[in-house]
Amino acid sequence: MDEIVYYDRYRDETCVEKIYGEKALRWTYGTLGGRVSLNALVKRAAFSRWYGWKMDRPSTRQKIVPFIKNYELDATEFVRDVEDFENFNEFFFRELKPEARPIDSDASSIVFPADGRHLCVPDLSRCEGLFVKGEMFDLATLVGDTQLAEQYAEGSLLLSRLCPVDYHRFHFPAAGVPGATRLINGPLYSVNPIALRQNIQILATNKRCLTELETESFGKVIVMEIGATCVGSICQTYREGAFVEKGDEKGYFRFGGSSTITIFEPGRIKFDTDLVENSQQHRELYARVGDHMGASINRADTASK
Repeated sequence: MDEIVYYDRYRDETCVEKIYGEKALRWTYGTLGGRVSLNALVKRAAFSRWYGWKMDRPSTRQKIVPFIKNYELDATEFVRDVEDFENFNEFFFRELKPEARPIDSDASSIVFPADGRHLCVPDLSRCEGLFVKGEMFDLATLVGDTQLAEQYAEGSLLLSRLCPVDYHRFHFPAAGVPGATRLINGPLYSVNPIALRQNIQILATNKRCLTELETESFGKVIVMEIGATCVGSICQTYREGAFVEKGDEKGYFRFGGSSTITIFEPGRIKFDTDLVENSQQHRELYARVGDHMGASINRADTASK
């Protein structure tokens, strides 16, 4: 299978992803035996619950320091000292110091909701595919509501993929008032491109959570969290109906790679140029939570990255 190549906004270059658990992932999605195992066990919630439980064991503390070194993480960003984590899961959903992820201050901007590798679709009615040309998931299946899907059929979408090596708390991309979170149950396939290139519908059928965010500049924004293999749970930390500022924490994923999806009403957002250009090449752009990803359509001149 091909390497996973993404564009790093900060280094201004393309990079090859260093995949956590790559051998197991390629075996599961690239061999007959792996696919049998996938359908019999790996995609099921019980498997991910078991793996999440395993990562809660005190013995997993010994994995933390080698993981930090291998994936070159900056421990000075962490709120807690490395030795204070009681297990790997606590380290996995670690909090970061506010100065580690400053929130873009432009009043007209919208920001990335998570650290990760991002793809955008400026107009869902003209989408040519995400990871592979011509391959796109069904919007009505994703949101679990035909009427809601029709409302956003010509809207815009951002897919943010979090790798196990990333900061795993997700945030609100704009200021507003969030409603209740609706759980849509489903299986837990991997959201790594190795799996998504074979079946993009994974994103629309995996376990997911949907919240509607009422904003002044961007209208009603749908913010979603997508579960994946080995995600112990999706934890919401925000308060329904309470106003949130741009960049406020919404929640976190327990162990495992996962994704968020942000959907905008038609004519509301202009994405940054580097994000659009890379997405047109089916190549993800790496950016961190709180960074500028676009602007409200009436102030689109500010979105010029």
